[in-house]
Parts: sequence; C-alpha cells; structure tokens
Amino acid sequence: MPPHRHAYRPTVMGARGVVTSAHPLASMAGIQMLQAGGNAVDAAVAVGSTLNVVEPFMSSAGGIGLMLISRGRTGERHVLDFIGRAPGASDPAACTDDELAGGPKSCATPGNLGGWLAALDRFGSMDRARVLAPAISLAEDGVPLTFKNVEFFDKARATLARSQEAQRLYLGNGGPRVGGIATYKELASTLRQVAEGGAEAFYRGPIARAIARAVREAGGWLTEADLAGFAPEWREPVAITYRGWQVLSVPPPFSAFQMLETLNILEGYDLESFRHNSVDYLHHLIEAVKLGSADRLAYAYGADVPIHGLLSKKYAASQRARIDGKRAAVSEGERHDPRKLAAQIGEGHPADFMHEQTTHFACADAAGTVVSVTQTLGVPFGSGFAVPGTGIVLNNILKWMDRDPVSPNVLRPGRKAGTMMSPTQVFRDGAFNVSIGTPGSYGILQTTPQMLLNVLEFGMSIQEAIEAPRVRVYRDRLIDAESRIPAETRSGLAERGHNVNVIDDWSWIVGGGQGIVRDPESGALMAGADPRRDG
Repeated sequence: MPPHRHAYRPTVMGARGVVTSAHPLASMAGIQMLQAGGNAVDAAVAVGSTLNVVEPFMSSAGGIGLMLISRGRTGERHVLDFIGRAPGASDPAACTDDELAGGPKSCATPGNLGGWLAALDRFGSMDRARVLAPAISLAEDGVPLTFKNVEFFDKARATLARSQEAQRLYLGNGGPRVGGIATYKELASTLRQVAEGGAEAFYRGPIARAIARAVREAGGWLTEADLAGFAPEWREPVAITYRGWQVLSVPPPFSAFQMLETLNILEGYDLESFRHNSVDYLHHLIEAVKLGSADRLAYAYGADVPIHGLLSKKYAASQRARIDGKRAAVSEGERHDPRKLAAQIGEGHPADFMHEQTTHFACADAAGTVVSVTQTLGVPFGSGFAVPGTGIVLNNILKWMDRDPVSPNVLRPGRKAGTMMSPTQVFRDGAFNVSIGTPGSYGILQTTPQMLLNVLEFGMSIQEAIEAPRVRVYRDRLIDAESRIPAETRSGLAERGHNVNVIDDWSWIVGGGQGIVRDPESGALMAGADPRRDG
C-alpha cells in the first residue's frame, strides 16, 4: 500500500493558491509570482517560460499551446488559442514523411511566446520583466539536470542530430549527466529582448529575422511573413454536463470533443459498480474511446464540426448502444490510415443530433482565478532544429498533419494542426472544482478522462487520480497497459479480444498529468503532479 492512501506522493495543499507543473523549479517560479502579489495568470506565464529552461524537450517559445482561464469573481471563462499555422509555403507534395517528422520543414509558426504575452496583457497584473525573470535567471545561471531530464535528452539524440545547433545546446560539454549544470545564455538573451520589446521583438524584430533566415537556409518553409502574421485568438470554451458537474475544455478546431464524447458515453454506465480498473470498467472505457476517436478522425478537421451533435446526450446514447460489453471492437487507430481494417469502427452520425442543445500545468490564486495550460513542441525537442543565437528549438507540429490528399487533416498553407491538447476544468453549481490536463499527443484524449473519472467517480484525491495506472488505445484491438494494472485484469481484457501490450509501471507513454482540486466547503486548494515526469 502506498504511504498516502493510494498515492506515493502527498497531495500539496494551499489556502490561497497552488501551482502544479512538470518541474519543481517551474512551479516555484509561479509560486514566487503569487507570493509577490501576482495572480494566477502572472504565475502561469512565469511557469510556461521557466519550463522552456528546465523542461526544454517539451516546452519552448518555439512551441504552441492552449490556455483555459476561469475567473472566480466574474464567472468569466476563456480559451486562449496560441496554435501556430502551417507556413504559407508549405506543400505536402514537396516533402517526405521524414521531413514532416522533424527538421526545418516540420515547424508550424511558434505560438507559445505570443500566447503567454497575450494572456498577461489581458488578465495579468505584473509586467513582462517580472514574470520572465525566473526563466531568464535560470537560463543564465544554470539549472541542474535531473534523472528524467537526462533520460529525455538521451532518448532524443536522433531528433537532436537534425541540427548542429541543437546538438551543441543539449548534448555539448561532454553530454548531459545527472547533476550537471546546463546553461542557456542565448535563450536568456532572447527572453530579455522579449521582456523589453514584447511580442513585437519576437515576431517582427531581430529574433523573427534570425528564425526565418535559419529555417530558409536549411531548406524549410517558415518566413518572416508567417511570424509577423501570428496572432493568438480568444475563443469560448465547449462544455458538457456529467452527473451534475459542468466539464469545460477547448472548442473546435481542436479535438477535446473526443474526450467529452467519451465522458458522455460512459455517463450511461454505473462505473462505480464496475470498480476502478476492473475488466468491465476498462473494457467499456476502451470501447468508448474507440467511438470518440472514430468521430475525431471523421469530423475534427472539417470546416464545420457538428459539435452540438457530437456532444448531445441522445447521440451519446446512440453511440453507447454500439458497444459490445463482452467483445473488443476494431479501431482505425489514433490517426488517419488509408488502409482500412475488416469490421473497423466507423464514425457515428452526429448531424442527426445537431438540434439538441447542450506540457500541462495549472495555477490557482486567492481570488478564484484558475489557469490551465497545455503547451507542446510536438515530440521531445520538436523538430530538432535549433536557431543559432536564440536558444530556441522549433516545434514539429506539421508532423500531426498528413501528406495523403484524401485525409481530412491534409497539410495545407495557413492550416492549424488538429491538436489533441485539452486543458480541462470542472465546475459544480458555478464554482470551480477540478483542473486537469496532460501532455501525450493522441493519448491526451484518453488520459484526461481516466484521471477525471478517478476523481469524479471513484473519489480519489487529485494525487491518487494522477498516479493511478492507465491504458492507451491504438489501431485494431491493441492497447498499452501499465504493468501496475493487475495481471488478472489484463488477462480478462485479452479474453474479450483486446491485444494487451504491457508497458512500464510508470510510463510517460500514457502522459504526465497535473491537476488541482478545490474543496467545496473550505475552499482549500489541493494540487497533484505526475511522478511519470519531474512534476
């Protein structure tokens, strides 16, 4: 039995604010803002920029992200979209799959820095220099490398080999070692320029020119015009109800609706009676994920996503009726594949229900503002293409588009990648209750409902909910299952036709969640962080 009920780590609690992120120094940067009188948005920008230094393989000014902000005193809820678009010169016929997977042709326009500053301008209370100070200091003075840092650095050697600058930045000085001090002087200089000149310095000034020149000289597509044309967008969240809770996440063109549809389908079962991570529970969860995934592949990338139909309770009932409680169905998998499988699950028909109405981190402050952020480079170290003189490694977001012209998610100029990032917040009677989110590409849409149901259905603390073993669903009947799921449960799933692949006890393949829960009576804030990362 773990020392903290069902968790190995204690839940961290605060009466006036908490911060949870994938690295303790990033969380500390956010706490420093709160202690100095800043709000949750100030804290979030400090966390996001500091992650660029301490978690460079996942977070960078060269990446993209989504932010969900709820403001306790006003009841406002906002989504900030800082997903960069495909460059104007991008062309699926002028690249290979490998070139989209990494290197100078794989990057969409960077959005993270523009998003951080847009949030700060609208809802922050501190200036740029104050919130960027922790990141600048750590980049300049150095940060000790953890076991998890070195593991990611080593696993990403092939990615980093795509540019000499990336190798110099992350594999130089004899290579990364646990306890070694890594400094990023050029990144500190870049962040200083941004602190002084704002987004203009990054998107239209010398930094933009350096990025565009390096990409162009390496044969890539990103130009000064692409950078100058970037603008974060404010959007309305999309929401469902689940057993009396209101669950909010990000709207189309992003794919969080798969996660919400999964919850809607599962709402029709007595999950508590199934028991947590039992054969019955995991089987129905997996089958609901397959139905939601088929709908994402069919509808997420179109011009007019039938969102009201997709999130209709009647539509969920029609989807639920397609689940065989004793036999695994065949799934197309996580992304478009022109090769169809026999008896493959097809999408549902949400248009029939259209008229029914219906790196992740988080910060909360004493005024009731909660900020949930997921940001990414695409894969560890993104494109592997670093821009000399800036300390910035660019994303490989175009990897998440297809070259196949038949795909609804085909690469085209100006298009936003159909990201799976799904920062999520839950409310009860209008009051904030839960924030949850995770990295993990397509797995985000599967890990998020698992963590959320651990809280809402099984009464776990936020730390227990994040630590609990998870599964991930792939093509055909294949699933990954962390080995902490009992052998008899895995055998029971195999008997129902699932092809169970056992992965590590604590695998980053199933994400790295961070979350916050608010006690409805006392208002105490409880934060959890995933031991699958440095959270």
